[in-house]
Amino acid sequence: MLSALFALFVLAVAGIIVLVVAATVLKFALKLILLPLKLVLLPILAVFFLVKLAVLFAVGALLLVIFLPLMVLFGVFVAPFLVIGALAH
Repeated sequence: MLSALFALFVLAVAGIIVLVVAATVLKFALKLILLPLKLVLLPILAVFFLVKLAVLFAVGALLLVIFLPLMVLFGVFVAPFLVIGALAH
């Protein structure tokens, strides 16, 4: 009875090892199959990233151009009131 349980345990461990090895081989094969696709898509992703970076830079420059004169006007018209308010407090 004990040897049958031991044999069952050994078969279960061997089955788990076989499943792990099969999963590893399948994962490696899938990576190997998808490698050319990844190499083809890499330049497309690089161009997409550069366009995204250029758009973000342009939006940032646009916001700076819009808000910089508003900040200057705010400083010119509001700063005296802030100074007077700070001195009166």
